[in-house]
Amino acid sequence: MSYLTWLIGTSALFFVLERFWPWRREQQSLRPGVRRDLGFLAVNGHLFSLLAAGVTGAIALAATSALQAMGLRLGHSPIREWPIIAQFCAFLVLSDFLQWCIHNLLHRVPWLWTFHKVHHSITTMDWIGNWHFHWMEIVVYRCLQWLPLAWLDAAPEATFAVAVVSTIWGDLNHANLNVELGRLGYVFNSPRMHLWHHDQSAEGGIAKNFGVIFSLWDFLFGTAFWPRDREPVQLGYPGVTEMPVGLGGQLIWPIRPPRGNADSP
Repeated sequence: MSYLTWLIGTSALFFVLERFWPWRREQQSLRPGVRRDLGFLAVNGHLFSLLAAGVTGAIALAATSALQAMGLRLGHSPIREWPIIAQFCAFLVLSDFLQWCIHNLLHRVPWLWTFHKVHHSITTMDWIGNWHFHWMEIVVYRCLQWLPLAWLDAAPEATFAVAVVSTIWGDLNHANLNVELGRLGYVFNSPRMHLWHHDQSAEGGIAKNFGVIFSLWDFLFGTAFWPRDREPVQLGYPGVTEMPVGLGGQLIWPIRPPRGNADSP
């Protein structure tokens, strides 16, 4: 089954779940901005992701060959001898930790934060918000993850399974679903915890809860903030009104930001 098939199926699943078992019942499925976010889904989930996969795949292959010619032992990782489930677990943990590190950088490096502001312009949270981000983030993530993951050299079956799980979990984190994990919330991320990542206030620090699948990284490195008895008052980021409303405007805005908008949170 292709990744695109999984993407369509997962999108349909979360739409149905939010429609019949919403966490915030007053929140409408056809909320303002939903057509724009369907555009982001088309660009980031379909068009640009396929284009980026082809381009970055070719670049990665050339870079791998060049590094191997220089003596770097890529493609000789011992995990290739492991069972697929063990390769899946190793790839999942490493890729998720790298995503935590990169997500942290998106908030702390002013130039990267300018692009990441597009994602944080979300003011109504649902599953499709997972796809509301600037395409430059795909480039950043793939470039910074490439070498460690290339060294790990997991089987294609394992890497594909991790991509599927990461997509599902990303949709879940943004979904309008009241998922309570109990003590497992100290290990795995959830909609209740991730909602606080999109909190507009400075409560708990403006930059918090960077985890994608594992919340464990945030608890280990002191970036976790999760008042379990309440929700954020307002989502977004300070000064979110600077962001254009439409898809085209948000895609262009980080490239030509007004003065003073590159300040990190």
